[in-house]
Amino acid sequence: MIIDVVMLLVSLAMILLASVIFTNGIEIWGSRLNLHQGIVGSILAAVGTALPETIIPIIAILFFNQEAAHEVGVGAIAGAPFMLATLAFFITGAAVLIFAAAGRRTRILRTDYSGLTRDLSFFLFFYGIAIIASLLHSHTILKGLVAGGLVLGYFWYIRVTLNSVGHEIEEVEALQFTRFLRLPTNQPVIIIQLITALTLMIWGAHLFVGYVSSVSINLGISAMLLSIIITPIATELPEKCNSVIWIGKRKDILAMGNITGAMVFQSSFPVAFGVAFTPWDIRGIPLVSAILALASATLVLLWLRIKKTLNPYVLMSGGLFYLVFMIYLLLR
Repeated sequence: MIIDVVMLLVSLAMILLASVIFTNGIEIWGSRLNLHQGIVGSILAAVGTALPETIIPIIAILFFNQEAAHEVGVGAIAGAPFMLATLAFFITGAAVLIFAAAGRRTRILRTDYSGLTRDLSFFLFFYGIAIIASLLHSHTILKGLVAGGLVLGYFWYIRVTLNSVGHEIEEVEALQFTRFLRLPTNQPVIIIQLITALTLMIWGAHLFVGYVSSVSINLGISAMLLSIIITPIATELPEKCNSVIWIGKRKDILAMGNITGAMVFQSSFPVAFGVAFTPWDIRGIPLVSAILALASATLVLLWLRIKKTLNPYVLMSGGLFYLVFMIYLLLR
């Protein structure tokens, strides 16, 4: 048990280090490609850091043909949007207040209103369809159409984001591989740094999940509970770490785009896979988590629509939805 705890800390350190390397590389790459912050945060960073939690359910569903494996797969698919829309929002809002108290920034979030409303609207649309699709148990053709529609919908989202107007990336730091390895700052080195960071990130996330799973199983936690709570907390660490790093640097558009962009991705590709390759019977714990994720995202979107701005306290309300979920689990 002690070894498992030590390895948990080691894997967490790997994820944190990878996040620092990744955010540095993705900023410079986006700047070199003349992409605005909305594209870098919502697409490049979001998809890159979503790889760990996307791979886990696919492996569970395709290569393990047992009922428990399908539970893990569906739970991980439903758990990722829930963690992003609740815990990630809360951590980001709390990070703003902590960095403001330390004098490193103000409490005002400098966000891209159009980008955030776009991302949250797509998320609510995609994830709402995913929940409705859970009612199509015996309608294989309809489920196939929903899965295909979600994949095509994500490419539609990419097109809309690419055509949007946004703020350019400012105050780009030197490439980490240039600073510490004395390598030139060119396109191949930037890509190598990104691949290295993602490899370290995925490796660290899988180690974290493995050791958390070991501890949880020893404590008697069920497969579904593990996959919908503990696994997503671990695999969503890259998004959370990236966003905290960017919040500390006052790059709020990148920080928020990383989370909301990941929400859009997680509500399309992994969900489409679940709809297509599992019974996709969302009820009980997964259904409650999905409803709370939709509620949290709706609250933030309504605030944006009404106030045309965002503050850390609204983001921290995601913690209340997470608390409601924990209470629900305790009372079951």
